[in-house]
Amino acid sequence: MEFSLLGPIAVTTGSGELSLGPAKRRSVLALLLLQPNTTVPLEQLIDSLWEDAPPEHARTVVQGHVSRLRATLAEGGAQAHGIELTTHGSAYLLRLPEELIDAHRFGELVSLARPEAAPADAVPLLREALGLWHGPALTGTVTSPPFAAAAHALEERRLTAVEALGRAHGTLGEHEQAAAVLYSAAVNHPLREGLIAGLMRALFRTGRQSDALEWFHRTRRLLNEELGVDPGERLRGAYEEILRAEAAHGRHPAAGPTRGSRDAEDRPAGTPVFHVKQGGEGQAPPVHGGTGPAAGSGHGPGTGTSTGRAGAAPRLLPRPPARFLGREAQLGALTGALTGRTPGESPVTVVVGPAGVGKTACAVQWAHLYAGAFPDGQLFADLRGFGEGDEAPAAEILRDFLLALGTPQDRVPSSAQAASALFRSLVAERRLLVVLDNARSSAQVRPLLPGGQHCATVVTSRSRLDGLVATDCARPVGLQALGHEEGAALLGAMLGTDRVAEDPAAARELVDLCDGLPLALRAAAAQLTARPRWRLARLAAALRDERRRLALLSAEDTGVAAALRMSVARLSADDARLLSALARSADGHLNASVAAALAGYDQERTQDGLDRLAEMHLVDEEATDVYTISTLTQLFARDERGQVRGRGGTGTSATEGRSGSGAGEEPDGRG
Repeated sequence: MEFSLLGPIAVTTGSGELSLGPAKRRSVLALLLLQPNTTVPLEQLIDSLWEDAPPEHARTVVQGHVSRLRATLAEGGAQAHGIELTTHGSAYLLRLPEELIDAHRFGELVSLARPEAAPADAVPLLREALGLWHGPALTGTVTSPPFAAAAHALEERRLTAVEALGRAHGTLGEHEQAAAVLYSAAVNHPLREGLIAGLMRALFRTGRQSDALEWFHRTRRLLNEELGVDPGERLRGAYEEILRAEAAHGRHPAAGPTRGSRDAEDRPAGTPVFHVKQGGEGQAPPVHGGTGPAAGSGHGPGTGTSTGRAGAAPRLLPRPPARFLGREAQLGALTGALTGRTPGESPVTVVVGPAGVGKTACAVQWAHLYAGAFPDGQLFADLRGFGEGDEAPAAEILRDFLLALGTPQDRVPSSAQAASALFRSLVAERRLLVVLDNARSSAQVRPLLPGGQHCATVVTSRSRLDGLVATDCARPVGLQALGHEEGAALLGAMLGTDRVAEDPAAARELVDLCDGLPLALRAAAAQLTARPRWRLARLAAALRDERRRLALLSAEDTGVAAALRMSVARLSADDARLLSALARSADGHLNASVAAALAGYDQERTQDGLDRLAEMHLVDEEATDVYTISTLTQLFARDERGQVRGRGGTGTSATEGRSGSGAGEEPDGRG
């Protein structure tokens, strides 16, 4: 006879599983098994079974359940196994050999395992222990606080065992197995820092540096958004360990050479060839991994070593965006902006556009295509300018950059000003690419600019960052919504061309209903992928219902409504109310006079507000005093359940609660 707590509550004999009856009876058994060979007072059972005030006949109910359990165990042959359920006054005792309880056997196996001292023995012990689990602990018991606390304690023990198994595999050098063990637990427990730290180390040691760093940034955002705290010592330590290892050893992703190292004939049609101008002459740069002779030989401009420089080149770019299509003109504009430099200046570009248009994807795609032109490294940082939590402090980003460049941890300045100066000094003679994603303002970007004439910087933002254009001659590269052909091609890449070709008219309608936003189209494709029998026309019909459209254009942690919410959250209360008023426009086309009438503002106040909304790409100024607001923005801002909420506002978004958080067609959920 065996008793199970690590999953559904069960009692199994040689002839099968015993019928235990309703949830309260199972709960009585579970509480007795959690305290085996110990008297459990009747009052404790009553308090655990009823979360609210127990009924007057609670004692009789519990006594009845105990009586039925005693009979059930006797029918299963309990006496032959030394099992006895007895009454002691107003308490009960379940006497049995504790090794018959799966939770007890689990604890014994885990205590025998020594992941660091004897990893080869620990692996089978821990695997056997974890194999005893068949689902969430105490499944089938009542949902009262005592049982929730007991289930949580058991789950903590399981996660500790998972972490130990990961460490044992890592000690044996079995890093792929360690990553596989830790991954599913990390997905289900995204705020458990020790678990994430172990997964990061395992991924890094398999050559998946970008995945490891992405886990850190994802967890950091979750900690900030849900708990309002920064990463703790274990998570931060794993991150800094990876950065230092990259800087010291020149580790590169296992996926092979960068896309920038492909021969010209292997490039997509229409992709410009990148040339770095040196000494006034344009020549194709040598492509090296950053550790070979040409990368650090000191020959030629931009390849000399600098004080404090380690031999490795940091590679901090996220993964290339999946199924990236088109944008040849914008990629070419980026190349032109970063090569048509004035001698002695470090070029800066700003990729701008509305939420969900694909700014991060475009910047990261370009960075991967031409990573070979920057043999001294590529740095990447999410500035969190449009996220749930606070924007990233300059000191935090600079610390990460300096560690990646090989600066010892104790040599990183604590002040942002000193760290910025050291950063500029270290990269002054390097050929380095810096990608600053999701910037809120020009002031946030300036301390992070490298300054060296052989460096280049790409910034992405929903704001135009006019200040950066004024002070640093940044070249803007605007992204617009996709046209019908590009949008249909993206659907085809996600769903398969045959499925789109079945109904090209429906594909065109889907592009229109999604306002041509890649984020919305990807969410629509996710809906269709999950429903392989649906034709495109069926989803188009569903999206015609404006009450459902934003909810349908979301996929788990990414969606148009969430992306727009992050933009609106940065508005003043007045500008948020203006946007809400503009949503009442019949066709989305209006001028300042019409906007003033809708909002009840005077002309000057309205014009200033329209200018700020246009700067944030929440409205578009098509011509002088001709403004448009997209359909999806109108749906989001329409005053169905109160005013749109901005900074200092008190209203509620019309779509709040109908879609997931986080948004963007780009990596890391940014729009």
